[in-house]
Amino acid sequence: MQRGQPRDPRKEQFWRGHLARWQRSGLSILVYCAQHDLAPANFYAWRRTLAQRDRQHKAPAPTPVTFVPIPLPTPPPADDALIEVVLRNGRRIRLAPTVALSVVRDLVTLLEETTC
Repeated sequence: MQRGQPRDPRKEQFWRGHLARWQRSGLSILVYCAQHDLAPANFYAWRRTLAQRDRQHKAPAPTPVTFVPIPLPTPPPADDALIEVVLRNGRRIRLAPTVALSVVRDLVTLLEETTC
């Protein structure tokens, strides 16, 4: 095909049809062309041309999405997520369930010994 000439959609349709039938036939290109009175050189040229056109019109592959973890600050626990400790003197301590047991012991010991 010469460059600069407008494309003939009928030719493209003709050759796309033959390429599809050839692929389904299981025949070699030379045998298929002989059976359909086609020039093998034209067959090869159109196969290359149509493959190039298909590659040009193929949508670009989407960019893969990458998720990046973002550390978020720990929100304060809701009131129903707190542990409430009632001391002997009636005082109440509300603590997050994540507080270390050693901290709770030290706090309870300190608050029960101190008179306010």
